[in-house]
Amino acid sequence: MTTTAAPRHRTARYTDVLRSEWTKARTVPSTGWTLLAGVAIGLSLGALISGFAGRQYADGTPAVRAMWDPTSVSGASLVIAQLAIGVLGVLIITSEYATGAIRGALTVVPRRGRFLAAKAVVVAGLAFGAAETTAMVSFFIGQALMSGHAPTAALDQPDVLRAVVGCGLYGMVIGLLGLALGVLLRHAAAAITVLVALLYVLPGLAAALPTSIERPVLKFWPTQAGQQIANVVPGLHALSPWAGFGIMFAFVATLLAAAHFSIQRRDA
Repeated sequence: MTTTAAPRHRTARYTDVLRSEWTKARTVPSTGWTLLAGVAIGLSLGALISGFAGRQYADGTPAVRAMWDPTSVSGASLVIAQLAIGVLGVLIITSEYATGAIRGALTVVPRRGRFLAAKAVVVAGLAFGAAETTAMVSFFIGQALMSGHAPTAALDQPDVLRAVVGCGLYGMVIGLLGLALGVLLRHAAAAITVLVALLYVLPGLAAALPTSIERPVLKFWPTQAGQQIANVVPGLHALSPWAGFGIMFAFVATLLAAAHFSIQRRDA
């Protein structure tokens, strides 16, 4: 009598997992709507800020004019869009915890580090694309609105292209920050609350501290430091662009390492 061996199931390769995560991300309606809302709001407010700032330039003091950075002004759109990008990172993982789909996903991909790495690549790609699109379109719209009212910038000027591309890099890391918080907290509301605190609330509270404390806190606060990558004219008491971005990258990398440890140790 002959026996038939049970079929052997091939372990999912990283490319398989990455393809699956990309399919999930682009077919979930919340992904597209979140990015579209972030880009639309960012572009609208960026144009408004650029137009207003350009018309106020003539009334500025000599000190204000000396610190004029038209690239940073047009890049103000990212300050708004970053929230939507971070929320995207949160939702891409917490939606699976909310529906219970995470259990099936980790059954198919038992190597949880591989699963998280694929999520991170997808989030990084989507976040960079959204942030860079917002930054590039805002740059050209902003410079057009400021033209004739204030000095403008061009991509071939020193550090301008780096600052515009830096907006995309900053947005990419914000998306990964949202992913890390989503893995650690597992609930969208909790993760988004912490994200808002890191991006807006805590830096705002730091501004109320005595100057001797406020300056070093804001100088090294990860998101504040990271935003220097999008500036051409360095802010007062600010880190250099790549040093600031390095602090933010290290902070988010640490959270991702904690997320990796958490997803390995905790039940789905």
